[in-house]
Amino acid sequence: MAGGSSEPFTIDVSTRIRRLPPYLFARLNALKAEKRRAGADVIDLGMGNPIDPSPDFVIEKLCEAAHEAKNHRYSVSVGLYNLRREVALKYKRRYGVELDPDREVVATIGSKEGFSHLMLALLTAGDTVVVGDPAYPIHMYAVTLAGGSVMSVPLGNDDAFLERIEHVLQNLQPRPKLVIFNYPHNPSALTVEPEFWTKVVALAKRFGVLVISDFAYGETCYDGYKAPSFLAAAGSKEVGVEFSTMSKPYNMAGWRVGFCCGNHEMVRALSTIKGYYDYGHFAPIQIASIMALRHGDAFVQEQSAIYEKRRDLLVAGLRKIGWHVETPRASMFVWAKVSEKHLAGRSTLDFCFRLLEDADVAIAPGAGFGPNGEGFVRIALVENELRIKQALRQIDAALNGKTKPQRPTKKKPDGPVHDSHSSIIGG
Repeated sequence: MAGGSSEPFTIDVSTRIRRLPPYLFARLNALKAEKRRAGADVIDLGMGNPIDPSPDFVIEKLCEAAHEAKNHRYSVSVGLYNLRREVALKYKRRYGVELDPDREVVATIGSKEGFSHLMLALLTAGDTVVVGDPAYPIHMYAVTLAGGSVMSVPLGNDDAFLERIEHVLQNLQPRPKLVIFNYPHNPSALTVEPEFWTKVVALAKRFGVLVISDFAYGETCYDGYKAPSFLAAAGSKEVGVEFSTMSKPYNMAGWRVGFCCGNHEMVRALSTIKGYYDYGHFAPIQIASIMALRHGDAFVQEQSAIYEKRRDLLVAGLRKIGWHVETPRASMFVWAKVSEKHLAGRSTLDFCFRLLEDADVAIAPGAGFGPNGEGFVRIALVENELRIKQALRQIDAALNGKTKPQRPTKKKPDGPVHDSHSSIIGG
């Protein structure tokens, strides 16, 4: 074209995008998709994406509400009042926590969206946030995207962990603004007792820092364990908030319904940000979620029992292979230390490549959750017991030189492959 520039056209992305670390799982996800396109039956235990269905009565309520024309309009960004009230009622019923639905509860589009927007609402460029290592990646990435800095502290669930955090709060200047906790923990499945949260509140008040509790797996518990809510600790609402979600306990991951509850100033800040960014959920989803919260306690217990059976099967199988595995009391993951024999000097990322290539099993390498995750892998309890048994046989065969179990290969699809498990570390 006459007069046009001969220079190549470039897109200059924002500094916040450039600050993001390399995505370690891109090649793993690409290989998984490639194998599936070729017809391989990959057993995907990498992502915490439930395959079990949502409750029937919730689906029926969704369909009923979707036929009402009035529900097709924009909703309110903070969530319907009746939904927020039902969250408050559940916190009272399950944890003995009093919440004001108007001031202390906001509905979010999954806890991940809520957490990310809360970082935008709370952080100014240069603010520091303390996060355990390993950590669920959004706990680090959302801070970076909001212009903050992450100070990683080796993870724990005891006084020693709190002492490490205290050391950072005493010695880092300017002092960190926020500390993020996540119990039951993703990826490690660590859990805490109620007195842990009492100590966290005291620490936060002493140093004037804010607290966020990610409680996504709070209802997925085993062996009689009941995960304590941060908000049940005296004084917790003075210093922080807690995120919960319907994704795991109700098998409603794709519905994207979460909540932020607690300190009214932090809730108000998040509500303000959301008012600028979105109009909230489709109203029928919210109406159906009310039914789940109101009538779904038995369903949640039944689903936890299903995960518990899968956990027992997987833990026993991994130990038989020769890995060190603690039996988790909660979450939908098993955090396993791979034997030195099977790592053979490789990183866990390379090890997971080998399993995907040789065993047709996808799991998540621990290093993707932070440097302290190296040597471990995270395995999700999302497949049924038969598939978990098959995965264990294939892992054993791939690692110990046995003949790979033969399974029928899926017919190669004519069209594009739509991989519902697009990220190996989601959830």
